[in-house]
Amino acid sequence: MVVEEVIMEEQEENLLKTDVLPKTSWHSILLPAGVILLIIFAGLGTGYFLARSGGTKSSQGLRIIKGSGGMIQKPKEAGIKDEKVFRDTAEGRLEINDHSLVEEGSHKLVRPGGESQTAYLTSSVVDLSQFEGRCVKVWGETFAGQKAGWLMDVGRIKTLAKCPEGI
Repeated sequence: MVVEEVIMEEQEENLLKTDVLPKTSWHSILLPAGVILLIIFAGLGTGYFLARSGGTKSSQGLRIIKGSGGMIQKPKEAGIKDEKVFRDTAEGRLEINDHSLVEEGSHKLVRPGGESQTAYLTSSVVDLSQFEGRCVKVWGETFAGQKAGWLMDVGRIKTLAKCPEGI
């Protein structure tokens, strides 16, 4: 029994002397930490660079690209001067889209010919609310809508002297 107790005591001493975790050098900690910090700073630098370069922000905070002709901001006209940027045009009376029939577009352009001719509008360039209730000509880019027969992103808008016939 005494021999067994001595053996058990020696085993306990050996367990206490043995490291459970392997020893780590500062290189094995510093290298991964340095790589992680490098990745973080590269991401921050890239974000800063992208935030500072190109375009301007619209009132909704979206980045817009200016056409080569610059911007127009007058009481009766607003948007990008360059007509090559936005080739599609339409004329009619600008109204707020109440989303009762079509949920797409913040506004709608009521045109002669009834509801089927209505163009639903959104804009990444122009604040359409400045022209509500007026008869206007819009220049924009047509997109496929989910329910709207005609969905347009307006890039330029101009108030007309009179409404098109039939409105």
